[in-house]
Amino acid sequence: MRVRGNVFWNWADPTLHHRTHDETLDDGTHIDVQVRLSTTGQTQMFIGVYAPEGMALHEEAFDSRPGESMTRAMALGVGLARRIATEGMPAITAKASAR
Repeated sequence: MRVRGNVFWNWADPTLHHRTHDETLDDGTHIDVQVRLSTTGQTQMFIGVYAPEGMALHEEAFDSRPGESMTRAMALGVGLARRIATEGMPAITAKASAR
């Protein structure tokens, strides 16, 4: 079970159109990438990396991905999440998200 951090809960809004990519890596690390369109049409992205036990290792939210479609943002986000999971980064990154 994933233990979501504040970054995710501040970003979450189930009323917005979104797409999700969930993946479990060979070592059990779980990545969760979500992209959505804000009410103003901005592409937004969330990246979560979780330990096999579910603890949040890294969460990051982007309020805007200028010039990126949801598809492009998803591809970039998945690549970034995989890099974070394999190369490591500092613990949870707190970035505020506006809706």
